[in-house]
Amino acid sequence: MSSFMITTDKTELDVPAIHHFLGTQSTWATGIALATVQRAIDHSLCFGGFADGRQVAFARVVSDYATFAYLVDVYVLEQYRGRGYSKQLMDAVMAHPDLQGLRRFMLATSTAHGLYARHGFTAPLRPESLMEKYVPDLYTR
Repeated sequence: MSSFMITTDKTELDVPAIHHFLGTQSTWATGIALATVQRAIDHSLCFGGFADGRQVAFARVVSDYATFAYLVDVYVLEQYRGRGYSKQLMDAVMAHPDLQGLRRFMLATSTAHGLYARHGFTAPLRPESLMEKYVPDLYTR
């Protein structure tokens, strides 16, 4: 098994690889433009996971670093799944010093409830209080 290294240093991120995964393999950002991915990275706390000399995982947190955070764009490349990398990535996200003491930390997932439940994420206590403006096909129009 290869070693797995996680960094928040944006200069280490393989932005074209992140863009490729999000734009062609994710279920949530199909067709996203490279410029949009770059802007999102520029304005977020990012976690890159590396194995075998390449970036194989990613997570991004949008936050004010005081009260609120939103976890997005979490992935591990398919050929690297099943090695515990998603757990290590989430451990790094949840341990980051800038993300401690937040009143609310949110995410949306359709497939990885168990991964996030390990860290205390649950369905909203009062879903009737949450609203969203969601444009699912924004990048493919």
